[in-house]
Amino acid sequence: MSALEDVRVIELTQIMAGPYCGQVLADMGADVIKVEPRDGGDQTRRSMGEAAFRAVNRNKRSVTLDLKQEQDRATLHRLVETADVLLENYRPGVAAKLGADYETLRALNPRLIYASISGFGQTGPYAQRPGFDLIAQGMSGVMSVTGEPGGNPVKAGVPVSDLSAGLFCAIGILSALHARERTGEGQRVDTSLWEGAMALTVWETAELWSTGNVPQPLGSAHRLSAPYQALRTRDGHITVGGNNDRLYGRLCQALGRPELIEDPRFTTNRDRMANRPALVAELEQAFTQRDTAEWVDVLLEAGVPAGPLHNVQQVVDDPHTKAREMVVEMEHPEAGTVYGLGIPVKLSATPGSIRRPAPLLGQHNDEVLGE
Repeated sequence: MSALEDVRVIELTQIMAGPYCGQVLADMGADVIKVEPRDGGDQTRRSMGEAAFRAVNRNKRSVTLDLKQEQDRATLHRLVETADVLLENYRPGVAAKLGADYETLRALNPRLIYASISGFGQTGPYAQRPGFDLIAQGMSGVMSVTGEPGGNPVKAGVPVSDLSAGLFCAIGILSALHARERTGEGQRVDTSLWEGAMALTVWETAELWSTGNVPQPLGSAHRLSAPYQALRTRDGHITVGGNNDRLYGRLCQALGRPELIEDPRFTTNRDRMANRPALVAELEQAFTQRDTAEWVDVLLEAGVPAGPLHNVQQVVDDPHTKAREMVVEMEHPEAGTVYGLGIPVKLSATPGSIRRPAPLLGQHNDEVLGE
């Protein structure tokens, strides 16, 4: 049994945030019915290609409807009467024009959880602005603290606004489903790309409120402790967590630089933070004498958290990735064998599963509408 196998989700979303939320629920067993426009389907199919579409749409069934047509709206309404959740990511106000707004659908199914992901939420002065990951990263403060000190603005390497909004929406849906067990009624879930990204600025807002200083980009360094960052080795980089006095002492011993423990520039975390460039220079002088793999073994043996800096190819080839089932194979009706990321949450009694690849456009029209 899967955790959500008795939950039916109607998904009216495109691109990434909404589809990712739907896939998270689908991986845990939910029956996610993706409703796509007849003309081309989800925009990702057309603008980014099927590989991008497959990345966030597995375990779903696809049906095609034109919600500008009264007959297809009626079909959607019949689907909603059977559903537990409706997930949408239209710009606020658009769903109402398509007969898919909260009030309309709630009247049909009072137990419905109606979940919305937008760029900036359903209310507020920015509600009508378009929702793009890049824009949300810039306006949430994430880009202001990303990159090297003094460098040009840099967005996070992964779409953190889109993905965090999808995850927070999934949490909201599961919370609302739990509440429905007590109340018997559904409710609305409202989150956004901007809030998803802003909610991740935990250390940055802590620094602002505690010191009054506006946080700046620090490269790979930690905002509140040192050394905790990527450092150069002879053949690449290593990530090191020597971010308290005990770990810092172990690090210095393992590097053969015990004198750095008592160096007045680095005695406490406050000192190390104040003199981080000098600390990095001292540490890298030692690290560049050997390769990353050697140093990882040395530091782990010494009880210092450390790891190599992998590229994506190295990650998917790593034996730990295989052991944790974080790369999975699926058989796609057109593309043949395709690969996807595994399920990152392992449940012991009701585990998630990969049951089907991302659907072809309208692949399940007869199956779903026949039901």
